[in-house]
Amino acid sequence: MASDKDDRGGCRYDLEKLANSRYAAAMLLGGFVLSASVMALHLGYGPPLQPLFSGFRLPGRRRKRPIRVYMDGCFDMMHYGHCNALRQARALGDELVVGVVSDEEITENKGPPVTPIKERLIMVGAIKWVDEVIPDAPYAINEEFMYKLFNEYNIDYIIHGDDPCLLPDGTDAYALAKKAGRYKQIKRTEGVSSTDIVGRMLLCVRERSSGDHHAHSSLQRQFSHGHNPRFDDGKPPHGGTRVSHFLPTSRRIVQFSNGKGPGPDARIIYIDGAFDLFHAGHVEILRHARALGDFLLVGIHTDQTVSSTRGAHRPIMNLHERSLSVLACRYVDEVIIGAPWEVSKDMITTFNISLVVHGTIAENMDYLMQEKSNPYAVPLSMGILQTIKSPLDITTSTIIKRIVANHEAYQKRNEKKEQSERKYYENKTNVSEE
Repeated sequence: MASDKDDRGGCRYDLEKLANSRYAAAMLLGGFVLSASVMALHLGYGPPLQPLFSGFRLPGRRRKRPIRVYMDGCFDMMHYGHCNALRQARALGDELVVGVVSDEEITENKGPPVTPIKERLIMVGAIKWVDEVIPDAPYAINEEFMYKLFNEYNIDYIIHGDDPCLLPDGTDAYALAKKAGRYKQIKRTEGVSSTDIVGRMLLCVRERSSGDHHAHSSLQRQFSHGHNPRFDDGKPPHGGTRVSHFLPTSRRIVQFSNGKGPGPDARIIYIDGAFDLFHAGHVEILRHARALGDFLLVGIHTDQTVSSTRGAHRPIMNLHERSLSVLACRYVDEVIIGAPWEVSKDMITTFNISLVVHGTIAENMDYLMQEKSNPYAVPLSMGILQTIKSPLDITTSTIIKRIVANHEAYQKRNEKKEQSERKYYENKTNVSEE
C-alpha cells in the first residue's frame, strides 16, 4: 500500500510533466506564430513587426554610441589649414572634441603665442565641425591626460596630421596614443601654416622699414597669388621664411560649404569685408549678424579692393584663403568670393537681401563719412542698413602690431620652426584625405 508521501511525490511529478508540456507547447506555438509573421511580412501581408519588438534588445548587445575623436593644437593665428584638419578629424568619428593648448605651454615649447587663449577658444569653438572644446590642454599627451580622455571624455581615437610633432627633447608628442593603438592620422593641408603667416608679416615689416614702395607692392601681389618667387625652390634663405604655394580647388570649396541655400521666406543678412587674418573679432561680429536673421551671406572683397582701401601691404592672406576661413565659421551660411565694394540695388535684389549690416570696429571707417563714396549708400537709402556694435576691439592691424611688438621673439620662433617645416617637405609622402 502506497503511503501519502508516495502519493504526493507522484502528484508533483505529474504536475511538473504537465507544466513542462505546456511550456513546450507554448514555445512551439510561439515559434509557429513568429515564423508565420515573418513569412507574411516577407510576402507583403500584414503589419510590420516593429511595434511587436519595440524596445526589445537581445542580451549582450549594446546600443551604439557615437564615436568620439580628439584633436589638440595651439591654433595660434588660426587659418584654413587648421579648419581643414578639424574637418578631416570630424570625418573620422561622430563627435569631435578639441583641446586648445594653454599660453604657458605654447611659450615653453614653441615661443610666445600671437593670440591669447581667450581668443583662440572663440576661434576653435566657432568652427562648424567642432562639437566640444577642452581649454588649457597639455602640449604633450601624458599618460594621466590620455586616460582622462578615454575615461572621462569617452574618446575613441586621438587624431593628428602627418607632419611630426616633436617635444623639445626630440620625442614624439603622440607616442603614448600610438602605443595604445588609439591614434589616427590625417593629411596636412598644403600651402599654409602659422609659421608661414607670421613670416609673411615679418617680411612686410622688413619691406616697410626699407621704404621701398615698389617692393612693398610687389610683396603683396606675391602673397595674393600664394607664393613668393624668391622662395619658389622651397629653400628660404637664412632668416627668411618659406611662403608655401596655395592651390585652391573647387573640391576644397565644396568641402567647406554648407551646400544649402536660404528658404523661400528666409530673412537674409548681408555683411562684407576683407576678413584678412581671420580672428576672434571677425567671429563675434558674424555671430551677432547671424542672430539678426535666418541666413548669413558674407561678401569677401578682392585682393585689389583690399589693397586699394587698406594699403599696399594688404591683404596678408589671398582671396581664396580668406574665403575658406570664413566658410569654416559655423555662423556663416554662404559667401560671395570677390564681392563688389559697393552694395548695389541689383545685388540686393539678386540675393534677396533683407538687411545689410556692418560693425563699429574696422580698419578704415572714413568712407562712411563721405556721402558720394559710401559703399552702403543704396541700402542706407532703402532703410535696410544697420550698424551693430562690434563685440571685440580687434582688427587685422591688432594682430600685425602684436607681431611687430615681439619681432625678435617671433623671428627666433620662426627660424626654429622652419627647420622642421623644411624636413617635412623633404620627406613628404602622400596621405589620402577624407
